[in-house]
Amino acid sequence: MIPDLGTATWRKSSRSGGNGGQCVELALIGEHGAARDSKNPEGDVLIFGENALAFFLNATKTGRF
Repeated sequence: MIPDLGTATWRKSSRSGGNGGQCVELALIGEHGAARDSKNPEGDVLIFGENALAFFLNATKTGRF
């Protein structure tokens, strides 16, 4: 089931700064996570299940991307 993105509270990294750089915004929606491009909030959204979200966040923090 696709979560209702209308209820999402989107968050951006505190490290992103205010210069309009490339940032990813994340939201937790029930048992799902969502990611989108902060420069194009009406664009495509990636939806992650709980395990996939944990893997994605860990891979991002450890520099795999």
